[in-house]
Amino acid sequence: MGPNEHCPVLLAEAIDALNVQRDETYIDCTFGRGGHSREILKRLGKNGRVLAFDRDPDAIAAARMIAALDNRLEAIQSCFSDLGKSVEQAKLSRQISGVLFDLGVSTPQLRTAHRGFSFQHDGPLDMRMDPGSGQTAAEWLASATVDEIAQILRDYGELKGSRRLARRICKAREQKALTSTGALAQLMVEAIPRRRGDLHPATKVFQAIRIHINGELQRLENGLHAAVDALAPKGRVVVISFHSLEDRIVKRFMRDSVRGDAFPPRMPVTADLITPKLFIRGRAQRPSSIEIDDNPQARSAVLRVAERTA
Repeated sequence: MGPNEHCPVLLAEAIDALNVQRDETYIDCTFGRGGHSREILKRLGKNGRVLAFDRDPDAIAAARMIAALDNRLEAIQSCFSDLGKSVEQAKLSRQISGVLFDLGVSTPQLRTAHRGFSFQHDGPLDMRMDPGSGQTAAEWLASATVDEIAQILRDYGELKGSRRLARRICKAREQKALTSTGALAQLMVEAIPRRRGDLHPATKVFQAIRIHINGELQRLENGLHAAVDALAPKGRVVVISFHSLEDRIVKRFMRDSVRGDAFPPRMPVTADLITPKLFIRGRAQRPSSIEIDDNPQARSAVLRVAERTA
C-alpha cells in the first residue's frame, strides 16, 4: 500500500456486518479510495450493485476508474446526506440491502497538503471535503466573532478554555491573516500547554473547525435517516465512527429507531402501535490490538450495526 493510500479500519468486520448477498444493492456512503467498495464487489454476483458516494472529487475520480472496469459500481459525487435523492431517481427506494458509513477524513486527504486538513503538512487553510464549494477554514476564521469561534471549539472540539483560544485567534488575525495550516498550528502550540503524551495542541482545534466547515454532524444525522428510509426489510446500516461526537449521534439514532414512534408521556400505548424501524445487531465493535499496532489511526474507531425491521 502506497503512502497516500487509505487503510480502511475494521474492514473485515464492516463487510461481514453488511451480510452481503450476491445479487443485492449496497451503498458505500464514503468511497474514499474504495477499500470497502472493492470488498463488497468481491462478494457480489453479476447482478449485484454498489452505489458509491463521496464529496471529494479525487475520491470520485478513483471510483470512476473502478466503475470503468466494473459496471456493478456507480460513482456519485454527492454527500451521503443526499443519498435519498439518488436512491429515488434509481427507483431503488426500500430496495437497498446495506448502507455503510466510514466517517472522518481519509489518509489521502490528511497527507495532501493543499487540502488543509492536517497540521502536520503546511498548506492552505482549506479543510473542505468538496474544495469546489463552500467557505474555507481561512475565510471563516477571518470573519467569525470570538463567540462563534469559542462555540465551535467548545461544541465540536470539546476544548477547555475555548473562549481564551478564540480570543487568541482573533488577536493573531489582527496582525496577520491566518491562511495556512502551519500558522494556525503554531498559534495553538503557543496557546495550549502540552504535557508528555498529550495530543498535539492543534488536534482538537483542527477537528472542530473541519466539522464546522463541512457541516459534518448535521449531514450525519440526515444521512442516517436517509439510509434507514432506503433500506429493504432486513437491510443493514453499518457505521464506523472515530470520535465521541459522531458515535454519540449514531448511538442515539439507533436507540431512538429501536424505540419506535414517540408518544406523549403517560399515554397508554399497546405494543402493536409502536413501530420500531431498527433493531441492534450485536454490541459495538472496536479494533483489535493487532490492528491498532498496525494502524494507530484505528485506535478510536467504533463500529455499530442495526437492521431494518420491516
